[in-house]
Amino acid sequence: MKKTTIYIVCIVFLTSCFGKKKEELKPEKEEFKAKNLTIYTTTENTNLKISLTDKKVFTDMKQPLETEIAILVNPKKQFQSFLGIGGAITDASAEVFAKLPKNKQEELLTAYYGNTGNNYNIIRTSIHSCDFSSGSHTYVDDNDPKLKSFSIRRDLRHRIPMIKKAQKIIGEDLIFYASPWSPPAFMKSNKNMLQGGKLLKEYYQPWADYFVKFIQEYEKEGIPIWGVTIQNEPMAKQRWESCIYTAEEEKDFLKNYLGPTFEKVGFQDKNIVVWDHNRDLISHRANTIFDDPEASKYAWGIGFHWYETWTGGEPKYDNLKNIKESYPDKNLLFTEGCQESFDENHYNRWSNAERYGSSMINDFNSGTVGWTDWNILLDQTGGPNHVNNLCFAPIHADLRTKELIYTPSYYYIGHFSKFIKPNAKRISTTCTRSTLESTSFQNLDGKITTVVMNKTDSEINYKLIVNNREVSLSIASHAIQTLIY
Repeated sequence: MKKTTIYIVCIVFLTSCFGKKKEELKPEKEEFKAKNLTIYTTTENTNLKISLTDKKVFTDMKQPLETEIAILVNPKKQFQSFLGIGGAITDASAEVFAKLPKNKQEELLTAYYGNTGNNYNIIRTSIHSCDFSSGSHTYVDDNDPKLKSFSIRRDLRHRIPMIKKAQKIIGEDLIFYASPWSPPAFMKSNKNMLQGGKLLKEYYQPWADYFVKFIQEYEKEGIPIWGVTIQNEPMAKQRWESCIYTAEEEKDFLKNYLGPTFEKVGFQDKNIVVWDHNRDLISHRANTIFDDPEASKYAWGIGFHWYETWTGGEPKYDNLKNIKESYPDKNLLFTEGCQESFDENHYNRWSNAERYGSSMINDFNSGTVGWTDWNILLDQTGGPNHVNNLCFAPIHADLRTKELIYTPSYYYIGHFSKFIKPNAKRISTTCTRSTLESTSFQNLDGKITTVVMNKTDSEINYKLIVNNREVSLSIASHAIQTLIY
């Protein structure tokens, strides 16, 4: 071979190698550069209700002073993916809905599930009755452990028709899950669906089979089941439907009965959520179940409520953060919250809405992927409820006038649910002062949603700083803002 030929071969070889390496190099992701900002606001004692209030333009950032209040957002630091926001369609909600004229039914559905409304995509319901039903009932006859009499015909009257209407609007983003408040009385130690009691060991398998029957029957109706929680509030003896599980008992039921039963019938795609109770004792339940590999493999995550504040305590957000740090592969899901002690004269109590806003911000910042309100609709009595456990909903129907009553809580929830889309990523957000609360998510289209809340009695001027860009803003007293950029 001549020297010239060797040189040519070497040059071609080297060129092809270096060319290939160059092609394989991927350009670094372009840094998010904030430009235009849109502001939506809800404020106490005004007509502002998720109203477009201003548009701003970002400028280059200047070093913030320690006297300035700022919200710092870092899109490079991303955390959990967003599952969604929604509420429960209980028997009570469905019964009230059925008593409304058609135009008010459509208004309610649009207000919650429509693009012009709150864009809910999560629905929770009960497995047979709960306190927000007109009475206790199950899907089987008494003393039928083989479940031969199983039927959801009662749900077909009001509940399932309403769920289907919501489902049609939500479409493919629907997350539908169900929770039992109590097994049938014959399966329990106290032979009563109310007042706590325990699931008897001999009925662990029939009760697991009951979950399967529920899913099969609902899916026959065209309602896809995303998952279930094992037991609503398993450490509370209530005067309504309730059942006590210790952490060991819930672990045993999941590991040896519910998980394997779902696996056996091909329900591996159904998500099982443990605990479904308050934030205070949540760590003990997580440690007990998630530290057992055979139980943990069946658990998608852990659900929680906010009622540890009912006795005057503070919300235990740190417990959520501890679980996310301890078990990063497990998900946190807010499964229930409502304002207790209904009073028809206080529909517009602003602190009710601020409780929602603060919980949602702090729950999401603690790693929560989804947030589920309690009843989406109740009547002017805060019911119906068969044990007089009455409460507020974001929307009430006055069945005397057939009018819908929108409470401030509805709009505070909407500041999140209207703008944060499924699969968005939460991104790093901090406040330089505790007078403001804030969280941020980046949607798949690249747009960022930052929610800011001011619970104080004073207007607050602050800066929003994103990477090396900033914008000067203000938020009125007792207001919530959604910033889109």
